[in-house]
Amino acid sequence: MNQPDPRYAGAIHAAHVAGEHALAVYGAALVIAILVVLGAWQLVRRYGLPREKGGLSPRILLVIHLAASFAIIVGAAALFAAIADEIGDGETLGFADQAFADGIAQSVPIDVIRIFARVTHLGDPWLLAVWCVLGAALLVWRKKRAVAIGFVIAIAGNGVLNTTLKRIFERVRPVHDREIVTADGWSFPSGHASGALVTYGMIAYVLMTVMPARWRLPAAMLATVIAVTTASSRVFLRVHFASDVLAGFASGTAWLAACIVSIELMRRYWRTRQV
Repeated sequence: MNQPDPRYAGAIHAAHVAGEHALAVYGAALVIAILVVLGAWQLVRRYGLPREKGGLSPRILLVIHLAASFAIIVGAAALFAAIADEIGDGETLGFADQAFADGIAQSVPIDVIRIFARVTHLGDPWLLAVWCVLGAALLVWRKKRAVAIGFVIAIAGNGVLNTTLKRIFERVRPVHDREIVTADGWSFPSGHASGALVTYGMIAYVLMTVMPARWRLPAAMLATVIAVTTASSRVFLRVHFASDVLAGFASGTAWLAACIVSIELMRRYWRTRQV
């Protein structure tokens, strides 16, 4: 059996301690995610929206949007690649993952685990498929066919992408309590993490295009809370390692950004055609 490099024993011990305080780690992750969304929201309001008087030209705004989207996609893909490179047998990240999971198993109350066992269903494939069908149907009914196509491609395409990545890496799931939750198949990356991020992110994106301005930020915040909590539930239930979830978030972020920028470019194209 492979043993961890003694040089990284401190990091592995820190992962175990973090697992013992997993609820605090979850709270910190949720706060960070909310702050990131708030920061992005402020940047978009200040620099990313056209203004009636002054401000940047539409072409410059388009370049800024494309550059920002490209940076997000590249950054998320780089994070995924960095994690994927460290999950093999004998890698320190694998030992840290297991130490974090052991810390959760030893310290988190069973009642908390059962709560997360309910929350995790928000990322179940069947429910995401229902949101996909309902969302597409409503968009077609509102005569937003281009957005409906993008909505379906985003959610369904992420499912195909995640399945493909799982088959490439074939990482075995951590040992978990099957009396509370059952999970089969490969572990890396987490489909619930990427699926929740893409699906609820797309729902928030669509809602922000039709809702009054005062409701747009709350929609983005709610989607963030759902995605982070659903992803975190997989770690608390020990059906995924923490790196599986982080990688799922990375792949989901890259895919979501690519889909949204594609939809926006398509909408811009059709607007110019109609002028």
